[in-house]
Amino acid sequence: MTDATLAGPALAETVTRAFDRKRRLAFAIPAAILAYLVYAAISFDIAGLMARARFDNAAILLSDFWSHKTHVTRDNRTGNLTVAIEGEAKATYPEGRLPDWVTVADDVTTIDLGQGHIVTYDTNGARYVVPGYGTIDIREEGGRPALTAPEPIPDWISVGDNRIGVTTDAGRFTYTRSKVETFRYQPGWELWFFTLDSPLYGKSFGELAALAVSVERLDPARSNLALIASEFWTNRMWRHGDVAWAIFETILMAFLGTMTAAIIALPLSFLAARNFMAFGPLRFAARRVFDFVRGVDGLIWTIVLSRAFGPGPMTGAIAIAITDTGSFGKTFSEALENIDEKQVEGVRSTGANAVQRARFGVIPQVMPVLLAQVLYYLESNTRSATVIGAIVGGGIGLLLTQAIITQKDWEEVAYYMVLIVLMVMLMDSLSGWIRRKLIKGE
Repeated sequence: MTDATLAGPALAETVTRAFDRKRRLAFAIPAAILAYLVYAAISFDIAGLMARARFDNAAILLSDFWSHKTHVTRDNRTGNLTVAIEGEAKATYPEGRLPDWVTVADDVTTIDLGQGHIVTYDTNGARYVVPGYGTIDIREEGGRPALTAPEPIPDWISVGDNRIGVTTDAGRFTYTRSKVETFRYQPGWELWFFTLDSPLYGKSFGELAALAVSVERLDPARSNLALIASEFWTNRMWRHGDVAWAIFETILMAFLGTMTAAIIALPLSFLAARNFMAFGPLRFAARRVFDFVRGVDGLIWTIVLSRAFGPGPMTGAIAIAITDTGSFGKTFSEALENIDEKQVEGVRSTGANAVQRARFGVIPQVMPVLLAQVLYYLESNTRSATVIGAIVGGGIGLLLTQAIITQKDWEEVAYYMVLIVLMVMLMDSLSGWIRRKLIKGE
């Protein structure tokens, strides 16, 4: 029997075993991943989390993003009535300028929530007429609110010892010993252009355009166009001027941090490149320094530096610079190790020294890679500076955090989120334009 005859079955058996092993591996990996996902679901109690979820609260939160609510509040002790947008004192309707859906006659206040929902305040208490259900009547008995309503009481009416609440599609209503309050939700960000105390409030775009070109001034000290710009810029509810400055601070924080890191990392990257630093221990030390500064997350550096230097945008810029120095040092040194040595040798043949060889033989080769890296990190840091700003007390991140903490200014949260997205999109377009100009020469 020849060697070829003996090798045939052995080779076929080897190939068959290899195919069987790959087939088992192809099933084993997905099975392991599935088993881990099941374990994670049990460990993190996904079923319990879904059971505890309050999707109704999430729906209310989302509606607050794109709508506003007007509070109609009566003090049960004094009888004083207040109508204010978002409950803000600076957004309170002045006497005699109430919205048309609130009417006051003597001691009776009538609130038309639309769709047939009518709320009435009087000296004895309050009533809420709900179409298809009936009248919810509340009177005080023994210093506590007493409810009279058709039985059975639905789940959208909450009854406590000192508080009665009603939530419908038309609005919300609460009655306590101290006050009775009705919330009417309306779409849009009210007072975004002008506040109630502005002489421009309630005017249409056509009226504003006519005022802008009119020679008859509303304020003798300035033109109507300057008045319109000033009233919008100094809006006390939305603070457009402060928001614009916060956006500028965020971009400045990202720019200073990114560019500082690039300037520091470029010369240091030569120490970590194998083809430029022959002394191994120094090269090893440079690489480990880069690993250390980029191994600690930027948020950790932000917290540490805020304790050392105090809050402020510059602290955030330093934190970004420290983290990015490590990242740039690693990527720059790898780019240096992949250069074409022939170009460097060509410059050397002219008698150029080390600095000239780096300037004319190395930098032109790696510059496209370096610019691409710097521009990418600038985009990313613009977004990261939002979170860092919330810690160091600067930029749009601080305003966003303050709005979230109040747990009521969700329309402002949506406003800041939109601005952040637009800012990131702007930086993406700007970096793309710079990349095309400097790298591709378009």
